[in-house]
Amino acid sequence: MDTCCAKPPEKIEPFSTLGITNTLFWTDLSSWKRAVQNTLNCLIGCSIGDFSMFFYLQHYHPQTPMWAVMILAMSAGLFTSITLETILLKLREGFDWQRALKVAFSMSFISMLAMELTENFVNLALTGGQVSAQSLWFWIALALSLIAGFLVPLPYNYYQLAKHGKACH
Repeated sequence: MDTCCAKPPEKIEPFSTLGITNTLFWTDLSSWKRAVQNTLNCLIGCSIGDFSMFFYLQHYHPQTPMWAVMILAMSAGLFTSITLETILLKLREGFDWQRALKVAFSMSFISMLAMELTENFVNLALTGGQVSAQSLWFWIALALSLIAGFLVPLPYNYYQLAKHGKACH
């Protein structure tokens, strides 16, 4: 088991002996609370980069193909999420910058990728990628994409915490 934290903020008992098909595995309240907090951190970081790039491209380069917009927006979201996570690890855990970056990149990349894909898919499905920020529908679609982006990786984040008994965010 790879340890990523110098000092976990709280002790989380591993539930790995139960297995994910056992309903007791999914009942650890402290792991759920920590998974929610970790997922919110990720959501903030991913959303800042993702939607900033989306707005930038829509405003300054509206001719950009939608597939390119999605790739660039997801890349920006991953970048800002890893950056935010690096800063949090440096400040909260006292990691040096190099270790903080390595841990931030490795510990939750699957979660961030799932979040990015979900946010962009929901946004694209609801808006077609062309909605003005002055439109009420834009804000509704944004809220729904953020909710979906939060919910999709949440069980994975819980699973990682409950399985390994550690919190890294």
